[in-house]
Amino acid sequence: MKGLFTPVPDGHYELRFFAEDEERDCVAAYAVFRGRQTGPGGPVDPTGKTIAADYVYAMQFEDGRIRHMTKIWNDTISFQQLGWA
Repeated sequence: MKGLFTPVPDGHYELRFFAEDEERDCVAAYAVFRGRQTGPGGPVDPTGKTIAADYVYAMQFEDGRIRHMTKIWNDTISFQQLGWA
């Protein structure tokens, strides 16, 4: 989500869920990214439209460090909300 902070400078997330699976050394975090496109950097001039994008990070750990991470996010819907698609 870091790349959205230029066109969406007021961007922030609301953490909704966090879980750990000790047996499999996995962690999942679900959040909603919110903000308004008022800054430059998008594919079009600032639209003033808002985004509320659900996303999940699924992380697998090994020796106390993230070995693999997957981001689950519907970018098409997010871009439509911002008026980019």
